[in-house]
Amino acid sequence: MLVLLPPSEGKANSGDGAPLELGSLSLPGLTAAREAVLGELVELCSGDPEKAREVLGLSEGLRGEVAKNAGLRTAGARPAGEIYTGVLYDALGLATLDADARRRAADSLLVFSGLWGAVRVTDRIPSYRCSMGVKLPGLGALSGHWRAPMAEVLPAAAGQGLVLDLRSSAYATAWKPKGEVAGRTATVRVLHAPTRKVVSHFNKATKGRIVRGLLTSGVAPENPAELVTALRELGYTVEAQAPGKAGKAWTLDVLVDEIH
Repeated sequence: MLVLLPPSEGKANSGDGAPLELGSLSLPGLTAAREAVLGELVELCSGDPEKAREVLGLSEGLRGEVAKNAGLRTAGARPAGEIYTGVLYDALGLATLDADARRRAADSLLVFSGLWGAVRVTDRIPSYRCSMGVKLPGLGALSGHWRAPMAEVLPAAAGQGLVLDLRSSAYATAWKPKGEVAGRTATVRVLHAPTRKVVSHFNKATKGRIVRGLLTSGVAPENPAELVTALRELGYTVEAQAPGKAGKAWTLDVLVDEIH
């Protein structure tokens, strides 16, 4: 199983560890594309902080994020699972998983990123600020920058099993499963059952709980139909829509009564 996650907008501090080693990150086929984004981002934030703040879409109160980006090559690095915070990651609770669940998380979780493309939770990265919606002056829209290298690398990373896609729409634009990979992909929406509406906070929290439940239970669904069964056994109300034709993903709606 491969689980595709969005990053968090807020991130923990980098800490005092050794700096980033770009070549040590998972999915080495993305290294050249990562270097291109990292190089332009560091140059932009080092040279013109005001322009960088505008390009990154940061408020005056987040001016410090520009200086953080300027020092990315020398900043301390920590496992990505410790860097990403926020509602989804709080609910997922990587730090509180037992050893077996942590091993499954290391093998199955892939976090998408405007800067790194995608990383495993064990990859050591510094704290940064660069969303997939950013358009860098030289590279242009990051979603477009990542599309070709992702198309080369991600099908192999997906292996032969289930792909559980929990990404937000901005990060889903960087790679869309195609062909037979799409046929074993399930995208998930979390809906407030009485209103049938997506509410951002509990959408993220429920996705985090879903991933935690799969990791701690040890269940390993091999396809979307088995995932539906697994989620129902974990206590979720799930409505599934199988694709009408080949090369399309399954759509799963998880219905939640309470917003929390």
